[in-house]
Amino acid sequence: MKALYIDAAVAGLRLVERPEPTPGPGDVKIRVLRTGICGTDLHIESWDAWAAGAVKAPLIPGHEFSGRVVEIGEDVASVRVGELVSGEGHIVCGHCRNCRAGRRHLCINTSSVGVNRDGAFAEFVVIPASNVWQHPETIDPDLAAIFDPLGNAVHTTLSFPLVGEDVLITGAGPIGLMAAKVARHIGARFIVITDVNEARLELARRMGVDLAVNVAIDRVASAQSALGMTEGFDIGLEMSGHPTALLEMLENLTHGGRVAMLGLPSAPIGIDWAKVVSHMITIKGIYGREMFETWYAMNAMVQTGLDVSAVITDRFPASDWEQAFAVARGGDSGKVVIDWT
Repeated sequence: MKALYIDAAVAGLRLVERPEPTPGPGDVKIRVLRTGICGTDLHIESWDAWAAGAVKAPLIPGHEFSGRVVEIGEDVASVRVGELVSGEGHIVCGHCRNCRAGRRHLCINTSSVGVNRDGAFAEFVVIPASNVWQHPETIDPDLAAIFDPLGNAVHTTLSFPLVGEDVLITGAGPIGLMAAKVARHIGARFIVITDVNEARLELARRMGVDLAVNVAIDRVASAQSALGMTEGFDIGLEMSGHPTALLEMLENLTHGGRVAMLGLPSAPIGIDWAKVVSHMITIKGIYGREMFETWYAMNAMVQTGLDVSAVITDRFPASDWEQAFAVARGGDSGKVVIDWT
């Protein structure tokens, strides 16, 4: 099969022929239709410090995908050949304290598809049947391929009650943009998003935020003034990982404000903890999705009108994967999808 492959601990992927994976007991083999490019994939392709510490080559990366089931392993009864599916990319141990308590997204022994084991940048991928998510036939395979990052957006956005609340999102990347749509869908009042990339801010405006603030030239406080807010934002969703984003977010929260952090900071952040205490602010770290409550929630929202399709701005055939990665790395796009058909 054709696959994007990193064969040694150095930068660069290659489109090569690799053996097709074989499903073991409890596994499902999937013919990949689409894959999304994630920031994790860019780290692996460039083999930066994070990749060098977290990934063992050789590896087929990729964890955002949609496809059709072509083979099931022994003892698989929950999945049928021919179904349109995506996959939860975090494979858990099932026996640690959190797994046994039903908190599988907190598994201390998680193995990640496309990071710790071969992933979906290939014509076929194998994952456990318990990680398969079955889609209705009516869903666009492009949208099905980004259920993984949509799940990140949904998990982060649903961390705290949002109905009638004012929401500040820092980072207008694909997950931040989808979070804005989710917040609107479930009834937030004002939604403000920040970034320094004007192309992404314009996409945010087209996707319905109330204000998109370029923090290279303006401040979040001006958004409060423009919207007639008097007490600060109720909810903060930190999606950027930029060290200054959380600091400005904390400056603009109301007393009792709540923050969900998905963005991985690119440098240590010196937080005014006295303000966090005196203003009774809650800060919650988010990683991945709740398995599988988040999947049920996003499926229900898509079925009831949530439309995040505008976040997909670029599509490339697998043969043009280098251009796809270049566009994703450039930062002016939304979600980039690769077509493996």
